[in-house]
Amino acid sequence: MDGDGFSLGHAAYLLMVGNFTGNLTSAFLNGSTGGEDTYYFYQTEQVTFLCILLALIVCGNSAVLVAILKSKRRSSRMNFFIINLAIADLSVGLLNVLPDTIWKITVEFMAGDAVCRTVRYMQGVVTYASTYVLVALSIDRLDVIARPMYFTRAGARSKWLIGTAWTISFLFALPMTSINELVFKDGIWQCWINFPEHWHWKLYITLIAIVLFILPAIFIAICYIVIVLIIWNHGTVSDGGARFARKRLLPRGDSCESCRNGNIELKQASSSRGVIPKAKIKTIKMTLTIVTVFICCWSPFFVFDLLDVYGHIPMSQEKVAISTFIQSLAPLNSAANPVIYTLFNTKICRAVFSCQVSSHH
Repeated sequence: MDGDGFSLGHAAYLLMVGNFTGNLTSAFLNGSTGGEDTYYFYQTEQVTFLCILLALIVCGNSAVLVAILKSKRRSSRMNFFIINLAIADLSVGLLNVLPDTIWKITVEFMAGDAVCRTVRYMQGVVTYASTYVLVALSIDRLDVIARPMYFTRAGARSKWLIGTAWTISFLFALPMTSINELVFKDGIWQCWINFPEHWHWKLYITLIAIVLFILPAIFIAICYIVIVLIIWNHGTVSDGGARFARKRLLPRGDSCESCRNGNIELKQASSSRGVIPKAKIKTIKMTLTIVTVFICCWSPFFVFDLLDVYGHIPMSQEKVAISTFIQSLAPLNSAANPVIYTLFNTKICRAVFSCQVSSHH
């Protein structure tokens, strides 16, 4: 294959499986210069960065999972989504970043063709999952705000959303088992996509960008536009307003049973008047922050590769350096999410801190 096709092969596989930090650069150089030494381009820097990134992803998401599973509210609706998102992010570290780190060290893919296809498939699954679980979370937050009285099947709906997200991820990653293969190039074996025609790369990368970024971003944007409109029209419940409503619903001297019934009536009365509890607003802010980080990490990645595959970025040494930086942004999303959880949840923050402290003793 010529140099252009070779570089695009790496770009396509990077888009799909999340080996984000430098295979594209070695492909660019190898395609343009044809030297075997170009596989070692920025090898020390890439391996160092990947090791740090892997540690952040694994430690951060593991701590969040332990903290939530130890908490009393581990079965809550929001924590259910956070657990699945943390599992997806942790899988990105273990199935994407870790194999990529090993590959950067060995340079050659040292397993067989079956392992190549299997690894690529699982990397595709977790890459899709980290995106579509976030879509499911956004839909759920819209459901909480738009239908606050819908309590009876909330748990079943949450499980359905998460189940659908993971099912889509497993299905969408299936092509990776057929288009990836073990290729002998410049005297070493590599595992990547080997399309023969230039338009194949355009079609493939465009489809991946649509399915993995553009459509999810549109769904998420619609959810939060509707959420903002609902909040704008109805407002939020204040502490004073809650106390006022409680006084009207709970006469003095009522029993505990009356208090419990009154609390239920309070929730229903608040919902019927359109007020939104502060706790729900807090979870909306946290989810919106996660989504913002997701877009900031992924948009440079897809914009750069789409411009590249359509020939708008000329081949140069600067292109190699820029691509190395941009490819490193995407997996930072999986490392940033645990930080967001802890910042928005003081209980999780304390639990994560206690987990980290105990692990050092």
